[in-house]
Amino acid sequence: MTIPRLMVVDDDAETRAMLTQFLQQNGFIAHAAENEAEIRALMQAGRVDLILLDVMLGSESGVEICARLRREQDVPIILVSALSQDHQRMAGYEVGADDYVAKPFNPDLLLARVRAVLQRANRSASLVHRRRLALFRFAGWTYDGKRDEVLSPQGFQVALSQRETSLLKVFLANPHIPLKREEIQAGLLEGFASGSSAEPDGSGRAIDMLVGRLRSKIESDPKDPQMLRTARGIGYVLAVDVAEEQTA
Repeated sequence: MTIPRLMVVDDDAETRAMLTQFLQQNGFIAHAAENEAEIRALMQAGRVDLILLDVMLGSESGVEICARLRREQDVPIILVSALSQDHQRMAGYEVGADDYVAKPFNPDLLLARVRAVLQRANRSASLVHRRRLALFRFAGWTYDGKRDEVLSPQGFQVALSQRETSLLKVFLANPHIPLKREEIQAGLLEGFASGSSAEPDGSGRAIDMLVGRLRSKIESDPKDPQMLRTARGIGYVLAVDVAEEQTA
């Protein structure tokens, strides 16, 4: 899976170095920036999955930078500041910050907040992003979104109901991410809102039955599923890589 690329923005060199090293030690790619010009240079140089943005950057305001970035794109932003009054936090949330962490902070708590924001961003953005990509390949299977066709590794078309297809899309948009039944339901409802003809039944039992029907059509042995696995205590996970392509 892709390693998240983070950006640490702070005008204090020691803080930048400490946070960057800490994030790298915990499995992230982390880059440092001192001001808005460096933020934009790093964003032009490659993908950025989350920005840790200090509120007070010398003569620049992290809140104002957050507002400008949010008008242009959806990169998750966590504001970090010694200013922790409610109205100061609200100012950050009002310009689109995903979270607000007060200094001084426990590094492990910050790490947990980073992971939580990344997880939320991945789940909420993945369906929107991947709907633009019409062809999905997974474990030898192919789903063609333009034709609404599912092909087996042997090249045979497999007929799925509309609800089964919607469920498959939810998993294709979130590979390797254990999904709760409520999250699966949210994905199905999003599909319903964007054009499905029948609102899905979102009860836990209904989701379990729908997963079972999809397994019966795409798993070699539905009783021992290798792709659509049960995530104990959570829900279900698509445990294979998904490649996305544009069709002509």
